[in-house]
Amino acid sequence: MPLKIIASRNSKTPNLYIRGAYLGIRVDQSCRTDRRSVANTILKRIEGEIERGEYRKVKIEARVGPTFLSAALAYLEAGRRKRYVAKLIRYFGETPLAEIDQAAIDAAAVALHPNAGPGTRNAAVYTPISAILHHAGVDLKMKRPKGAKGRIVTDWLRSEDANSIIVAADQIGAEFGTLLRALLYTGLRLGEVLAWEWTDLNLDEGAAWTRREKDGIESDVRLRPDLVAALRLLRPADGRGRVFRFHQGGHLKHMLTRAKLAALDLPCPARRPVGWHAPDHRLSWVNFHSFRHTWASWMRRYGGLDTKGLVATKNWCDERSASRYAHAVMSEEWQRVDQLPAVEKTRRV
Repeated sequence: MPLKIIASRNSKTPNLYIRGAYLGIRVDQSCRTDRRSVANTILKRIEGEIERGEYRKVKIEARVGPTFLSAALAYLEAGRRKRYVAKLIRYFGETPLAEIDQAAIDAAAVALHPNAGPGTRNAAVYTPISAILHHAGVDLKMKRPKGAKGRIVTDWLRSEDANSIIVAADQIGAEFGTLLRALLYTGLRLGEVLAWEWTDLNLDEGAAWTRREKDGIESDVRLRPDLVAALRLLRPADGRGRVFRFHQGGHLKHMLTRAKLAALDLPCPARRPVGWHAPDHRLSWVNFHSFRHTWASWMRRYGGLDTKGLVATKNWCDERSASRYAHAVMSEEWQRVDQLPAVEKTRRV
């Protein structure tokens, strides 16, 4: 029986297992991950060790110390964020952690994302590698690529524009209008709202249990009464399943384009034809993330929250990120403009 990747017999663990025989050597061990792409990398490693006569004779960590593979698997097993990790495992494999320095990380960023900008390379390579090394106890002062933060966007919607878009979204479908309301009045990312299950919502208490995409923390989110009312209209009789049936992609983006153009009384096809592009319009800059910026700006401008208050909502993890919304509130210094001397009326000649 050749080596195969199979699910665990124990329903309490999601980890995959490698079982079978290769060149007469029996194998039965856990991959310590539920990612099939990572399990395939481990399977190839085991086959190579068997071919070289090294399997179960000398552990790799004993010869060269912890490897990137073992560190990454421990990182995933701890429940940390999985995105981008599989591709990094395929690139570094069993490279010893001692050999992963600034030059190696820079080379990986170029090799894995040759045509990407510094922001993408930072998110897909530098940030996950830093997290994996930190989890393994390695303190590496890493230099991020120039421009890694990308272009900081804080544009936010005025109330009349937000209202027009959501009213138009209601005409497209009540579920879509409710989705935009959820984004506007919670400040959550699109993926976080789309991940809601009805069991995560307590409509009687006006709260939603949410898992944050970036840091993985879980917390309650307050739901406004009007949002609760809209959600009640969508709730199925059994109260199970996903709250919103949408998936991220081109169709959902086109629905937002339809709502924006309808808010401006501009025509838009119900489904995006091949080769069709939306005409230039005043709200072309608005995307789903704009509702998050709008929530933060409104909370500063109308809700009275300061930078510390925004961080306390757990929508942002540090004050540096939350401080970008200070522009939404007129500073105390500008309030003193009323104290300037008035210009006297012009005398008639």
